[in-house]
Amino acid sequence: MNVPAKLGLYGLGLAVAFGGALGAGGLVGPLLPDTAGTSGHTGHDGTTGPTDGAADSATDGESTANAAHTPSGLQISQDGYTLDPVRTPGRAGEEETLAFRVLGPNGEPVTAFEESHDERMHLIVVGRDMSGYRHVHPEMARDGTWSIPLELDTPGPYRMFADFVPRESGDGLTLGADLTVSGDHEPQDLPAPARTAEVDGYTVTLDGGLVPGRTNTVTLTVTRDGEEVTDLEPYLGAYGHLVALRAGDLAYLHVHPEGEPGDGVTEAGPEITFGAQVPSTGDYRLFLDFKHDGEVRTAEFTMTTADGAGAPEDHTDTESDAPHSH
Repeated sequence: MNVPAKLGLYGLGLAVAFGGALGAGGLVGPLLPDTAGTSGHTGHDGTTGPTDGAADSATDGESTANAAHTPSGLQISQDGYTLDPVRTPGRAGEEETLAFRVLGPNGEPVTAFEESHDERMHLIVVGRDMSGYRHVHPEMARDGTWSIPLELDTPGPYRMFADFVPRESGDGLTLGADLTVSGDHEPQDLPAPARTAEVDGYTVTLDGGLVPGRTNTVTLTVTRDGEEVTDLEPYLGAYGHLVALRAGDLAYLHVHPEGEPGDGVTEAGPEITFGAQVPSTGDYRLFLDFKHDGEVRTAEFTMTTADGAGAPEDHTDTESDAPHSH
C-alpha cells in the first residue's frame, strides 16, 4: 500500500502530520513530532526528514532542543538551504510572476531536485489570514530559478511555502517566506469551525477531531448531489492531498495517503481517513485537494482544539471566493 515519497506537502486516504502519515486504515506517524528528529515532510512509508530548526528570525545559535520542536514552514533557512524570493507579485488582481530560488549550503542555486508526488516543487501561497489558498507547481529554469504566473486577489500579507527534496541530501524540506501585496488590507475573519464544506457542487463531510498531544482519527467523506463519490481520480500520485496551517504563525503540515491508486487495496473514495496529532490547542485551517471529473477542487475546513475536545460544531464552510490553482 505504500507510495514512496520524501516530500510532505499533500494527502488523502491518508495520514496527517507535522511529520507523519496514515494510510487508508493504518496510522504511521504523528502530525507534529513531540521529540527531536522529524520535519513536516513525510513519505507514504511513514519515514520523515529532519526537523525544522528555527523561524525566519532565528539565529544559528538556537539550541537543538528548540529546533526539534519547531514546526515546518516557519523558517526561511534550514539545514544549509535557503528560500530566496527573486520576484513577487506586488499588485492585487493582476497576474504577475512569482519567482524564487533555493540556495544550497555553498550559497549557489540548487538545480537538482528529486521528484516527489509527481513534482519536483510544490508551492503553497496563502494570505496571512488563511484566505486565498493556492497550491501550484512552478517550472524551473536552468539557472535554478523557479517561476509561475500568479494572481493574488486582494492586497495584504501572504506566506509562501516551498516544499521540495534536494537531490544532494535526499531529505524533504518546507521553507517559508513572507510576501506583501500593496494596497489597503482588510483581513478576513477565520471561518467558524465546520463539519461540512461545499465546493463546486460537492459536499465534503468531516468526522472526528483534533486533540493536542494525542493521535485521533479524522475521516473526510466526499459526496455530490447526495451520492457518495467512489471514483476519485489520481492527483499527484494519490487520491487527494491535505495541507494544514495553524492560525497565527501559519505553522505548516502536509500529508499524503499511504495507499496508492491501482494497488488493489486503496479505494477511490468516498472516505478518506487520517491519523492526526496537533502540537497545541487553537485553530487550524485544513485544505483538502481532490480530483474528480478531470478537475482538482479544494475543500476548506476550520478545526479548533481545546483541552481534549477538537471536533468542530455543525456549521457549513462554503467555498471561498478565491480561485484554487493547481
